[in-house]
Formats: sequence, structure tokens, C-alpha cells
Amino acid sequence: MSVAAASSRQGKKYAEGTQPFTVLIEGNIGSGKTTYLNHFEKYRDEICLLTEPVEKWRNVNGVNLLERMYKEPKKWAMPFQSYVTLTMLQAHTAPTDKKLKIMERSIFSSRYCFVENMHRNGSLETGMYNTLQEWYKFIEESIHVQADLIIYLRTSPEVAHERIRQRARSEESCVPLKYLQELHELHEDWLIHNRRNQACKVLVLDADLTLENISSEYQRSESSIFDAISGTHQPPQVLVSPSKRQRMSR
Repeated sequence: MSVAAASSRQGKKYAEGTQPFTVLIEGNIGSGKTTYLNHFEKYRDEICLLTEPVEKWRNVNGVNLLERMYKEPKKWAMPFQSYVTLTMLQAHTAPTDKKLKIMERSIFSSRYCFVENMHRNGSLETGMYNTLQEWYKFIEESIHVQADLIIYLRTSPEVAHERIRQRARSEESCVPLKYLQELHELHEDWLIHNRRNQACKVLVLDADLTLENISSEYQRSESSIFDAISGTHQPPQVLVSPSKRQRMSR
């Protein structure tokens, strides 16, 4: 972090001014983030697409931190989240010559949703939690994290739980519905109820829809992203999808 500290002393954060328009894809486990990113593969030559670095978490010099965190959270939550913070920062600050960067998740969801939930359920002791908060404070002061738009794939915990069961990833075999409900509430607090210090605009998509029916949602978000880049249209702070808005009004 010596480069970041040096940049801070010069009155400029590390990576400041180096990043393009950046979109963060957020949502619960099983909300369809990877599927959403696949929608933009057709623009691969124009867009920097960064998936969640799960493979790094599965192999830290031969150690599967993701699996160990799920199996023994009290022992492995702290090293896992420390490594998540590192890998997310690497993605946030990775140089690119593309005009647009789209990232699957971010350091914000790590902090506001996953770390917060681990502290609440006792997986992270208060001393561990406070240590991570000090890291986040240092990052805020020293490192620029570009975030221009958040796409929130809003999914009910029950739908997410069924998708997890169907995709059958070995590390997720022990994920209970209660855990997804807790994460859902934290995502809602952050992205819908604005209970976190987040100035970035949020576009909410109805991710409960099946693959056959969600294409219109993908297309709507695609238009919002490219309009925002061109400056022709700025989405409101929180924009809910028409289908979701209709269900909420019932």
C-alpha cells in the first residue's frame, strides 16, 4: 500500500483519474450476476468485463478459502474477507483502455452485506470486524474506487435458494435459506433504503424473472448504461424495473 500512501500525501488517491465509467453488478448469491455479465460478452472488444474472482478464492496457493469459510466460518471468515478485499481492490484499480468497465460485485457489497452479516451472526468477532473496518477506512482515504452506476439484480431469497440448489456448486451445498434472507435484507438496506453512505446511482432489475423473460430487463439496463456514458440520459438515484414496480404496488 506504499503507492497508495504516497498518492495520498500528494493530495491524490491511488488510481484516481485512471478508470473509465464503471458499473457494479450487485445482488444476492444466486441472483444471476454471471448470467447478466454474459449478456455483455458481445461487446467484449469495447468493454472491460470483470467477473467475481471466485477462482482466486478457491485456490490461494492450494487452499480453497471459499470452501473453508463456508464449512468453518468462525475460523476462516476473517482471512477470507481479507482476501476478498484484496482481490476486489485489484479489480477496481486494474488498468484498462476500454471506455467502460463492468464488475461483478464490489468492495462495497463485501463491506455492507457480507462482512456486516458475518459480524451479526457471530462468524466475525468484534475485534476482527473492527480490524476490517479500519482497512475500509484506509481504503476510503487513500484509494479511488470508481463507481458510476450500480445494477441491483433484486431477487427474492426463495428464488435465489432454488437457483443455488440447481447449479449445485460444492462450496454452496451448505448455504441455508436463512443466510440468503439475511443477505437480502442487507442489500435492501444498502441499495433500496439508502442506509449506507452510497452516492452512486442505482438501477434495480427484477431478477426473479426466468431466463426466457428477463431479456427486456437486460436490454433496459444496457440502454441506461450506454446513455449514461454518452451523457444523453442520467438514471434517477433508484430506478425500479416496471415489472417489479407493478408487483410492489399490489
